[in-house]
Amino acid sequence: MHEPTLPAPDVPTEPYAPAPAAVELAAERGPVVWVPDAYGRMVPMPKHLAPPPMARPEPRDLTPLPLLDPTAQRFMGAGIGGGALAAGVGYGIGEAVNAIAGLGSGALVWIALAVLAWRAPVRAVTGARGSTVHIRKAVIKRSHFHG
Repeated sequence: MHEPTLPAPDVPTEPYAPAPAAVELAAERGPVVWVPDAYGRMVPMPKHLAPPPMARPEPRDLTPLPLLDPTAQRFMGAGIGGGALAAGVGYGIGEAVNAIAGLGSGALVWIALAVLAWRAPVRAVTGARGSTVHIRKAVIKRSHFHG
């Protein structure tokens, strides 16, 4: 079996010479920094192209907090005190309204009690017995026998 032969490629006879390129010297390059890429790998980047460094956060205050918040305690105290005040005021207003309502129906009784209370100490101080009337009724029964 005989295989056909392929024609020889057209190859230049002069030796291979790459095209001239610019040479970058290490001294001409700027500083390089390593920054993380999107996948977390560290890659070199010229310093003037790198993003600015992240600002350092303020240190956190790690002092322990009180068990009960003082502001919440004040709010709760004001709520409880306000509720007690409202209950007391409501009770007092109710008592005053009841007294005013009773004054119309029992005004004479109240006035009589006031007059008696006003005059009672005068009798005690003077020692007077007041205007007491003694009624003495004598019944004399005589038996008459007509016969």
